[in-house]
Amino acid sequence: MTHFEYRTRGTCSKLISLDLDGERVHNVKFVGGCDGNLKAISSLVEGLTIDEITDKVSGIRCGVKNTSCGDQLAQALRAARQAQSAV
Repeated sequence: MTHFEYRTRGTCSKLISLDLDGERVHNVKFVGGCDGNLKAISSLVEGLTIDEITDKVSGIRCGVKNTSCGDQLAQALRAARQAQSAV
């Protein structure tokens, strides 16, 4: 299992921490943001694949912002996949 951290941009949350087991995502944690909603997202995505998650949350906006914590999770997963393949 590989641990990955991603600094978010444009959201109330500041950091996303997660573990990858191949393409499966585990232990997603957000630092900052709406605690209950982000705990729910973390619980709902536990064990899903990168593609399953990004298909669901990529492009979601929060109010007038061009992104959201879900969209930032999709970006974090893409970056994690890219970092994993570069090794």
